[in-house]
Amino acid sequence: MIRIYLLGGLIIVMVMLVWVLPWLKKVSPEQIKVWLKKILTGLGLLLLVALVLSGRLNWLFALLGVVFATGLRLAPVLLRYMPHLHKLWTFFKSAKKQQKSDSENFRSAAITQQEALDILGLKAGASAADIIAAHRKLIARVHPDKGGSDYLAAQINLAKKVLLNS
Repeated sequence: MIRIYLLGGLIIVMVMLVWVLPWLKKVSPEQIKVWLKKILTGLGLLLLVALVLSGRLNWLFALLGVVFATGLRLAPVLLRYMPHLHKLWTFFKSAKKQQKSDSENFRSAAITQQEALDILGLKAGASAADIIAAHRKLIARVHPDKGGSDYLAAQINLAKKVLLNS
């Protein structure tokens, strides 16, 4: 019997994916977030109503009691460390903003062909095969997965892109 339910659920999920995926390609990420919040809220309320109607809501009240009691016991400790936690949070937020602005500035930076040739160690008039070979040789040494620098790898990739597109 459980196999029938699982198969039915799988078929419903597959049909939903076929119906929803084309729509998701057209919609902006912000609108997807709004719809996802609405759907999850509706499912949560539906689950709550089903638990109330079936009389199986007692575990939720037990969980709320445990969370409340734990919160009361941890409140003095959390209040004592609150200024430190606030400093860490503001530091985290500012670092995230800085990282985002750095990446935006880096993406907007363009390099000339001569700079790209210098980065790859090539001379003017290098063939596409030479560019690709120099890129592979350099990226193998400075790739971030092998302990190299993100910045250097990005510069090497940008140099290759500039030279191959010109």
